[in-house]
Amino acid sequence: MIMLLQAGAPVAAPNELIYVWTASTLAGKSIIVFLGVLSMFVWSVMLQKVLQTRQARKLNKLFVDEFHQHEGVLVIHDRNIHIEGCPLFNVYDNGCKNLLGRLKTNGTEGELGSEQYATVKSMEHVKRTIESDVAKESLKLESGLIQLASAVSGAPFVGLLGTVWGVMSTFTNVAMLQTASLPVMAPGVAAALGTTVAGLLVAIPSMVGYNWLVHNLRVFTVELDNFAQELASCMETEFLKDE
Repeated sequence: MIMLLQAGAPVAAPNELIYVWTASTLAGKSIIVFLGVLSMFVWSVMLQKVLQTRQARKLNKLFVDEFHQHEGVLVIHDRNIHIEGCPLFNVYDNGCKNLLGRLKTNGTEGELGSEQYATVKSMEHVKRTIESDVAKESLKLESGLIQLASAVSGAPFVGLLGTVWGVMSTFTNVAMLQTASLPVMAPGVAAALGTTVAGLLVAIPSMVGYNWLVHNLRVFTVELDNFAQELASCMETEFLKDE
């Protein structure tokens, strides 16, 4: 702890954060409180996205392993299961539903030797549906990033606003008192700089979390695209029949 010498006796200095808060004006305190609330919101968003991405990564791996164990494209779909929070399964399930709605039957349905097949035109519709589902899943994963981006870019400016306001207030008091002594200026300047520190404490974790999430979402997008192409290729191999 910093010790101040006053009249030859050591006196403990007040805590810096408490001193800055005490010396802050109403405007400075309002900005610090706002940044504190914003910080809690940012951390909650980051925690939610981290849990979401971890769950999605785990479920994607389990689903891909299960998908590769079966030869038929519709085997998993025929089991009528649902995997909540798995982007690859959502793409697969919607693609299978669209495919089943467009399949044609060669001969009488249920007749021995009859088979289901898809035409080139119907497969193009299925591919577009799969691509649309990939885009939807990517948007779901990206939800919440705009809040982090806003915190990264906005928090330092909010803190800077508090600093400029506090310095302006300090110099106004100096002009009114017509004295520029250190005891008059130091508290106001310290309190003004405190808002900048608060802004950076919000922006820095937000920037780290935002960059980490963007990197992981790019990986997820590549995985979704690759799986979509593999799924469409398997559907064509199994069901496509030229008219």
